[in-house]
Amino acid sequence: MADDNSVSYEGIELDSKTADGDTSNAEGRHDDSGEVAVNGLPASEEKQLEKTAIDEQNQDAESLDNNDERDLEKADNIDDENDDDDRGGWDSKADFILACIGYAVGLGNIWRFPYLCYKNGGGAFLIPYVLCLFFLGIPLFMLEIGLGQYLQLGGISAWQVVPVFKGVGYASATISCLLNIYYIVIIAWVNIYLVCSFFPTLPWTQCDEWWNDDYCYDPKTMNTTSNGTEFITGEFNNITIPVSEAETPSEQFWYNFVLQISGGIDEIDGIIWYLAVSLVLAWLLVYVCIAKGVKTTGKIVWFTTTFPYVVLTILLIRAVTLEGAGDGIYFYLVPDLARLADAQVWVDAGSQIFFSLGIGIASLISLGSYNKYNNNIFIDTFTVCLVNCGTSFYAGFMIFATLGYMANEQGKEVKDVVADGPGLTFITVPTAIAEIPGAQFWAILFFIMLLLLGLDSQFCVVEGFYTCISDEYPRIFRKHRPLCLAILCCIYYVLALPCITHAGMYIFTLMDGWGASGYVLLWAGLWECIAVSYGFGLKNYINALKDMLSEASCYGRPVFWIFGALWCFICPALLIGIQIFSFTSYSGAYYEDYRYPLWGEVLGWLMAAFSMHWVISYSIYAFVVTPGTFKQRWHTLFSPRPNLVLRGRPGYEKSAPAGEKNQEISTPPPAYDNFAYSSEVQTKVSDNPDDQTTIF
Repeated sequence: MADDNSVSYEGIELDSKTADGDTSNAEGRHDDSGEVAVNGLPASEEKQLEKTAIDEQNQDAESLDNNDERDLEKADNIDDENDDDDRGGWDSKADFILACIGYAVGLGNIWRFPYLCYKNGGGAFLIPYVLCLFFLGIPLFMLEIGLGQYLQLGGISAWQVVPVFKGVGYASATISCLLNIYYIVIIAWVNIYLVCSFFPTLPWTQCDEWWNDDYCYDPKTMNTTSNGTEFITGEFNNITIPVSEAETPSEQFWYNFVLQISGGIDEIDGIIWYLAVSLVLAWLLVYVCIAKGVKTTGKIVWFTTTFPYVVLTILLIRAVTLEGAGDGIYFYLVPDLARLADAQVWVDAGSQIFFSLGIGIASLISLGSYNKYNNNIFIDTFTVCLVNCGTSFYAGFMIFATLGYMANEQGKEVKDVVADGPGLTFITVPTAIAEIPGAQFWAILFFIMLLLLGLDSQFCVVEGFYTCISDEYPRIFRKHRPLCLAILCCIYYVLALPCITHAGMYIFTLMDGWGASGYVLLWAGLWECIAVSYGFGLKNYINALKDMLSEASCYGRPVFWIFGALWCFICPALLIGIQIFSFTSYSGAYYEDYRYPLWGEVLGWLMAAFSMHWVISYSIYAFVVTPGTFKQRWHTLFSPRPNLVLRGRPGYEKSAPAGEKNQEISTPPPAYDNFAYSSEVQTKVSDNPDDQTTIF
């Protein structure tokens, strides 16, 4: 037992003097073996204790290092798995480009472009179309792709970069939602034609089916009067009808069998059962394509994007060899300059560029968000835009060559041969196919091509919309993707049922003209330019582009500022001018020669307002619910959310050589990148990005 003046050290008792630091007696003191004792211990034992302690510390440190490395590896693996499972990405640049081409090159090129061109005077339409491509289409396509790639977010969440304009994202997502409802109806029509293509005799080539009436005229089987101005028909060949009033078998198959169209929008007359079955099949095909995510989509588009060009070329070669094809091509290429004074020509040209490229529908931002950060969007933009519009122009030759042939057969002018409605392609191309040897085989190929084009665009739009909502609510929509997509497809199917009634074409035309194209797309594009150029800041966005692109892909400062001028001044001015020009010359809602009743026209404008209102109403809502003074609210709503990673801004630097992946350094960004929220607002922002919800 030690006395009161001693303390214990490593189990050895020392006197109080030694413990207090007085080592005068200890230092230099020798034990019996002659060794010098240090702190009351023999020197050999003291050294052994020190060595043991050091070894134990080294072992502990090594063990901790190994554990840390294993933890880090495990965390990295978990992060990688979460990244793959949660969001995914393109396996290669080619997947992305083909997906964008597949998204942009679709039924809009084969179905919508020809009928708008025909409706607006052929060659006269091409002039505003090309101008809108270079001054609206290409700049806005790059703006959307670049924004998604920079922020790695979908079409709604990306607008957190300037929260007061998040309504632009909601407007685009609403347009996308409306487009998903009616666009797939075209695929349902295609399915009907595809099934009928397997019949021994193509049903749109004859006039003796139950859907034909006395006005059906087949010059190969029917006789005409001596002067050729009338044809003889009727059960007993006792009726003569002027050839100018005749309808082709393909027209009657389209109107009387596929659509079974009624006399107006108020004559619903029930659902057409075979279109309902066809619509189910269409949605099943879309679901299979996108259920597994963007990686699967990227593989599918390799086939769905390239195959249609082969079929299109074969049909074009046949069409240009038909008698009268030159008249149709002349109408297509030679403009009637007087038509340029018609505001509708410019609205249709602008909306077709937006519709065809997919601008203002939220999908491009979503598709771009799956890119690698350093992907070269310059190449992507020009490749996709030029291929898209080139495909429209290329397909136009086939359509108008066939129209020339039909005009020659019917003795009409090209501009009068068929009605200028959405069914133009479904009337003209089957007519051309019927003239090709082995018509059944080519009909099957053509409608498979249309099916692939339609699916390509449809599942990209659905994917874009789903990315929007899954980025907003990741815990629900990413974790249960297959189930949520199945529910979404079922909802879309039910909403599309009015489009497959006997009045379905009238409803379809309203949705196409007012709900998801025309004014609404131009409106969305206008506010995208304003939000990026004046909300986020043109200089900030250009700096973001410079940070994303390697030195080899930076084509010089002038290129960036040319696009800057387009986004900041030229695009907004053109979009405002086109819309004002259109409103001043508005003359009502029509489907071919049918004038919609007032309530039908109001319904169309309500469809437009359904998406357009978000920009204004959301900004008002945000100002009302955001806490703080007016100045604090203004600063909060015009500043990026704190959880966003804004590379290329002060406080972030490139840590890799040009051309390699950039990574952020650990230095936090300056205060204005966190945007100094007021204390009331700051407390509502969670540190966990998954828990971050919009505070207004």
